[in-house]
Amino acid sequence: MPPGANLAAFALAAAVLIAVPGPSVLFVVGRSLSAGRRVGLLTVLGNALGMLPQVLAVAAGVGALLAQSAVAFTVLKTVGALYLVHLGVQAIRHRHRTTATATATDAATGPRRPAGVPAGRSLREGFLVGVTNPKSAVFFVAVLPQFTDPATGPVWSQVLVLGALHVLIGLAFDAAWALTAGAARGWLTRDPRRLPRLGATGGVMMIGVGGTLALTDRHL
Repeated sequence: MPPGANLAAFALAAAVLIAVPGPSVLFVVGRSLSAGRRVGLLTVLGNALGMLPQVLAVAAGVGALLAQSAVAFTVLKTVGALYLVHLGVQAIRHRHRTTATATATDAATGPRRPAGVPAGRSLREGFLVGVTNPKSAVFFVAVLPQFTDPATGPVWSQVLVLGALHVLIGLAFDAAWALTAGAARGWLTRDPRRLPRLGATGGVMMIGVGGTLALTDRHL
């Protein structure tokens, strides 16, 4: 376990960094706008789960390879960027289909129902984005060890604790963004004519995140 002072300092630093809207926030907001609050929250959970293998890799020393190898960094960055662009394009292409599902009326009850997206798919997409995010991997490699103290115990176990704390803080902040975007979507979807534009907006945001990730360098 890291010293209490180190743990508190890291929590504060992580909260400040996570609170600033970045690619992860834009991705979550885009998903929430295009598919709704439920999908946004599941994406947040998947994204958080995707960061756990990175934390494990850093604790095992594997993450250092990513920070030192330009090839490994470029491959991971490219895969993540292309996947985000793919999700954005799909959101734009199927915006009218999503609209039709979202505004469908149940013959028995009559109320509108949100678009049904399988939970497993939302989790899987969020996980793939999280696990292929090179920025978080390099952050873990470069920052986590600075808050450890070999005198208090094994460094690898302290890295695991700090990494888990970072994931939990990110989960809380991203969930708040998803809920906010989901609430805005609920208000906007009262007028069905706005839904296609809403879906397209979420898609464009995801494509923008992919472009941002593609331009990410190895500096934090």
